[in-house]
Amino acid sequence: MFVETRIERFAERLKGAAIPLRFKLWNGRNIDLDARPAVTVKLASPGAVRYLLRPTLEKLGEAYVEGHLQVEGPIREVVRVGAALAQATRARLRRWPGVRTTAHSRGRDAKAIRYHYDVSNEFYRLWLDRHMAYSCAYFHDGTESIDTAQEQKFDHICRKLRLAPGERFLDVGCGWSGLVCWAARHYGVQATGITLSRNQHEYANARIRELGLADRCEVLLQDYRDVPGEGSYDKIASIGMFEHVGLKNLPVYFGTIRRLLAERGLVMNHGITDNGGEAHGAAQFIGRYVFPDSELPRLSVALDQMANQDLEVIDVESLRFHYAQTLSHWTTRLEANREAALEMVGDRRYRIWLVYLAGCAYAFEHGSISIYQVVAAKARRTGMAPVPWTRADLYAQ
Repeated sequence: MFVETRIERFAERLKGAAIPLRFKLWNGRNIDLDARPAVTVKLASPGAVRYLLRPTLEKLGEAYVEGHLQVEGPIREVVRVGAALAQATRARLRRWPGVRTTAHSRGRDAKAIRYHYDVSNEFYRLWLDRHMAYSCAYFHDGTESIDTAQEQKFDHICRKLRLAPGERFLDVGCGWSGLVCWAARHYGVQATGITLSRNQHEYANARIRELGLADRCEVLLQDYRDVPGEGSYDKIASIGMFEHVGLKNLPVYFGTIRRLLAERGLVMNHGITDNGGEAHGAAQFIGRYVFPDSELPRLSVALDQMANQDLEVIDVESLRFHYAQTLSHWTTRLEANREAALEMVGDRRYRIWLVYLAGCAYAFEHGSISIYQVVAAKARRTGMAPVPWTRADLYAQ
């Protein structure tokens, strides 16, 4: 009775906050915060109340994943209501990774990457596009399918880097090889990709052979710090990779890129940044369940670190709304394939990925995090950077 009284008082304090939420207690009783609740939270036991009295998205996510709170309602509405609940109770949300620093050894980085990416290729195939691109897509008007938008992303990257036949191209953190295959097939480059994921490495090389690109493409199981050579690549892309590097390692990361980049070469860094406000993504939840050791810099920090490594930034583009749309597609596709996902990875991991994707979509929509494509060249003391005067060529048909 004491616990029930506590939650009654908690609900009473939130009346008027316009949160469409119903609590369904362990004894079957309903307590509504709004006349038309869109989301129902079932408390499995009186002990589950501790996740609600001072809620953050970290605590709510943990309770959902571990089964202390059962949730009914569309996942996007669940995330929105969870964020409103945390805000209404004035709980200060923890910042996204980036406020802490972690040691990023080769072994630790490999373990973190394999935890996330080596779930199973079949699981990712359920909700990614036909190229298995696991990064922000690029939309022309927002109505495209995820397949089309990812191909548009590949082409946007290749055009920004001004890829040309015969050039040596490196994709750092190449995923399942979508970009290296696209660049080789459509732009005639010699493409090399590197990844720390064994599943991605095996899939990528099988895909390269299937497409008949073995003479122009290869994917290596390799840490970026161990790529040999100096000036070995005319163009370099790093797509969704530097989030895993670690703040302390940004000088090593950008320094390695500069070492590998040929004179008059270009590099694109496409990565997520911390916008510095209250991060609705619940950093601690993601660090614990999804991306171990991930850390996000501010855009200003990334640009400063690039300059410190003698990389001259020549173009910056925000894709924040594009990533919100991408994540919306992924969430919808994962929900649509729920039964197959449960069979592959089980209920707990399914819940982790579902709330992670929907939560990230919310974070991008509300601007607590963003994503930028930054194009840079080796700094030149005289003369122009190796790009045209304007961006006009990027959009020419």
